[in-house]
Amino acid sequence: MSTPRVVEALNRALHTLMAEDDGVYLVGEDLLDPYGGAFKVSRGLSTRFPDRVLTTPLSEGGFVGLCAGLALCGERPIAEIMFGDFAALAFDAIVNFASKSVSMYGRHVPLSMVVRCAVGGGRGYGPTHSQSLQKHFLGVPGLELDELSPFHDPLRLLRRLVRLEHPAMLFEDKVLYTQQLCVGREVDDLFVREELGGASDFVRIRSESFTRRDVVFLAGGGVSLRCLAAMRRLFVEDELECELLVPARIHPLDLDPVEALLASAGVIITVEEGVAGGTWGGEAAQGIYERLWGRLARRVRSVTSASSIIPTASHLEREVIVQESDIVLAAREALGA
Repeated sequence: MSTPRVVEALNRALHTLMAEDDGVYLVGEDLLDPYGGAFKVSRGLSTRFPDRVLTTPLSEGGFVGLCAGLALCGERPIAEIMFGDFAALAFDAIVNFASKSVSMYGRHVPLSMVVRCAVGGGRGYGPTHSQSLQKHFLGVPGLELDELSPFHDPLRLLRRLVRLEHPAMLFEDKVLYTQQLCVGREVDDLFVREELGGASDFVRIRSESFTRRDVVFLAGGGVSLRCLAAMRRLFVEDELECELLVPARIHPLDLDPVEALLASAGVIITVEEGVAGGTWGGEAAQGIYERLWGRLARRVRSVTSASSIIPTASHLEREVIVQESDIVLAAREALGA
């Protein structure tokens, strides 16, 4: 069997979950066949599970609130926000209702709900359909944040999220949907994949021939592929040996499985597509400093998109959103190369 694309793997995962558990619902806009959702992640589900795929009007605040109600009743709904930018419209339902409901009634109240958000640029969708809003949900008690990557199994990830008994958000970079899922140990002719586990479900991408750890990148989601391309270029052009650590759970971030790797790095660089200011990378760096202050060779560096709205024109969009070249430049500057 050929390696599936990420969109196909996600679709299979949803089919499997809904077949396994009749408490799993999928709720969102334009989900019904033959359309099957804006990015076709939901294809075939409404035909197979007509009573548990609920298509809605343009009403993110409403249907995410509906999912929270279903979850309070013991079901395990998955909300699909067509463009993650519009998670802002569901902010109240997620932050002020769902995440609080697990603990504000004097006892733990299970609330299993997943909010899936298609995020990121690179497709020319413009200022209101290209953002990565992960940072705006950081630090909310009772709310877990995860990112899909090509190095994580979507079924294992979603199966864990729907059983959490507290709400979670899964951010899916749109550019990943057409990419191949990495299912084996070999990533390419230079790098291999190793599962480190832990609460954040880390995957380590490295070369078995490398003996140093000049740069360790910490990045999730779609930017992990840009980091991989940058690592190859840094090796070929600068003879720098790099590793990539990819968490599935980005908040709360569990650094236990990667602490030793980070401590021995020449430099640590966090990479994310969110725009500068109040970033996930800043939060991750704070956690690293608390553990490794005094053992770090250099300060932690951070690569983000520019502090700007995201243009529609492709040449202008590239000026704002993190590119492979930005990651290469950050590594060279950090090491004085």
